[in-house]
Amino acid sequence: MTRDATPPAGNGESPVQQVTPLKSLGWQNVFAQQISVDDMHATPPVRVTEVHRSGLRVLGEGIDMMVPPRADATVGDWLLLDYNLPSASQLLERKSLIKRRAAGHDRSVQLIAANIDTAFIVTSCNLDFNVARLERYIALAFDAGVTPVILLTKSDLCDDPAPYITDAEAISADVAVLTLNAKSDEPASKLAPWCKPGQTIAFLGSSGVGKSTLTNALSVSEVAATQAIREDDAKGRHTTSHRQLHILPNGCAVLDTPGVRELQLTDAEEGVAEVFSDLDDLSTQCRFNDCRHTSEPGCAILAALERGDIDEARLSRWRKLVAEDQHNTASLAQRRSKDKAFGKMVKQAKKLKSK
Repeated sequence: MTRDATPPAGNGESPVQQVTPLKSLGWQNVFAQQISVDDMHATPPVRVTEVHRSGLRVLGEGIDMMVPPRADATVGDWLLLDYNLPSASQLLERKSLIKRRAAGHDRSVQLIAANIDTAFIVTSCNLDFNVARLERYIALAFDAGVTPVILLTKSDLCDDPAPYITDAEAISADVAVLTLNAKSDEPASKLAPWCKPGQTIAFLGSSGVGKSTLTNALSVSEVAATQAIREDDAKGRHTTSHRQLHILPNGCAVLDTPGVRELQLTDAEEGVAEVFSDLDDLSTQCRFNDCRHTSEPGCAILAALERGDIDEARLSRWRKLVAEDQHNTASLAQRRSKDKAFGKMVKQAKKLKSK
């Protein structure tokens, strides 16, 4: 798949004057096509802007309320609000979904955000910078159908940002790389091509890289709390406690997320293949379809490595992500199968009891 790393082109319209309340929340044709005009009045569309244990905060045209919590919805989702029974509100089909394997041994999927257009993967020009982690985030975005953009913050605080830029640009030719000072006027100007009315963007990355600071810079107000990093190891503190969608004055929605310490991929085979498209293409030339690219004869990957055509460290990261995704995907499929079998057993037990 060939992607265009450039931001979406403008339409020449005045963004502030022509933004409807729903469009400012990210309402697009892909959602409008799922509902009739009559249904729009009976069950108005609302967007999930916050997720709490006690419920979901939803916003719509003249609507700001809490609805009961539900496991199948996440920040960014659109619901058709059922006033009589909010828990039965219909979940609209998503245009994108960012997810990961949940931390711990639960073997479950955690929904991170839905209906995101652009994911700004934020990292700092300091000890936080990690190519392997950036590759994970990009694979996550690619697999979700979201446009990833790498943001290198705190470039003004390092002696030379050039090595960080070079390493970031080498990850994928389809991913734009920007450097900026989150505490300056640069975010508003440099991110403007992606932050258009009706668009939804998300800031993803570790704690302390400036995600909340960027959110505030775009909002022109302190809508998200910020906190300084530990200077000895550049580690950030968890300032943002939950994912929250902020609506900018120009009609763009911004998702600020807590820092993620463990990003486990699952069901992300296509995303990993897209990040490592050169290695994925090479793997199709191996003699055996089930080649593990370790010691098999006729392995195109090993031959390229021996010729010096590919980087060994990058190959190692690719192998690790492919193995991790396959393991997590199989584990989750096994759990789903067990849950389904257990559900059938419960239904049968209820039927026998009723008899």
